[in-house]
Amino acid sequence: MFDGFEERRIATKDAEIFVRIGGSGPPLLLLHGYPQTHVMWHGVAPQLAETYTVVCPDLRGYGQSSNPPDGDNHAGYSKRAMAADQVAVMSALGFQRFQLVGHDRGGRVAHRLCLDYPDHVGKVSIIDICPTLSMFEATDQAFATAYYHWFFLIQPADLPERMIAGALDDYMDRTLRGWGGGSFDPAAIAAYKQALRDPANLHSACEDYRAAASIDLEHDRADLGSKIACPLQILWGSRSVVGKLFHPLKDWGEKAGAVNGMAIEGGHFLPEEAPEAVLLAVKEFLD
Repeated sequence: MFDGFEERRIATKDAEIFVRIGGSGPPLLLLHGYPQTHVMWHGVAPQLAETYTVVCPDLRGYGQSSNPPDGDNHAGYSKRAMAADQVAVMSALGFQRFQLVGHDRGGRVAHRLCLDYPDHVGKVSIIDICPTLSMFEATDQAFATAYYHWFFLIQPADLPERMIAGALDDYMDRTLRGWGGGSFDPAAIAAYKQALRDPANLHSACEDYRAAASIDLEHDRADLGSKIACPLQILWGSRSVVGKLFHPLKDWGEKAGAVNGMAIEGGHFLPEEAPEAVLLAVKEFLD
């Protein structure tokens, strides 16, 4: 799925990050979401590598990356820690400034990276999320029903871990089908399931969400007066929860100085459901 891409493992302050690197040209970092790994970019990364040096990591605790300790108040899986990983990865590859595309959890890492490391990011494209704090503060029955996993995965360990492990295939199939709407490559689905069959990865994924409901909110509230300085693109699925229940351009307009974007026909997993449309939109923005 990533022909011609090199595999590397890069040590950061307290993690080891698995990355695939391919192509040549300006550096472009692609950050995946839940319940996936870097494999979610298989439909767009090879094409982007014709123009860019594409870096596809597994976030800490996901895929083939390591599983650092949880830390106090889930700090080991805060978006601040994850963003620091990615800056360290790009620096190790010789890139002090880069462009960035983040989907889902990767978009939340991208948001934090833009705030904590503004000099490192040229442009950022965020796919199918609104800001974490904005979404939590707007929670109502419709959102809690559609995004039940936000409130399920943050339950104390190891309740969600054990429940998912007991029916992992069904949980993954329902999640991908329920949030999506398009077809998924069977090899990609197999990779996602294999990653979460590792108890350490399953726990880390829950810690990612526990951090989002605790320490990440503390960081976001502390930065209410700060805005993303670089140009920001927002893409969302026309049939996704974000597209139906939120106002992506308005919500992100409160967090950034320059925002543009649009809905793309599809559900939540746009890079896999609508890779051609994502490629066109992202390339137009980055170029």
